[in-house]
Amino acid sequence: MQTALQVLDREYLEARCSLLELAAALDRIDRASDHEEGAGEFSDSRLELLKQAMALLSEKSHLPNRSERMLLLFSDLD
Repeated sequence: MQTALQVLDREYLEARCSLLELAAALDRIDRASDHEEGAGEFSDSRLELLKQAMALLSEKSHLPNRSERMLLLFSDLD
């Protein structure tokens, strides 16, 4: 079994890249919404899901099931 440090060494760059891609996507959405007529607070259920997912990631939880919880968040259960 690998140590936490070994796992971090292996996963860090890819995780960092994913976060940078998400930040860039959110920046593009913000810039596009700023240029729309009647620009105000842009609202969309998908954007709200992304915000909920980011909140889930930032929770100070020691539960190891963040990926499961995120999959459930993005599942269409209706």
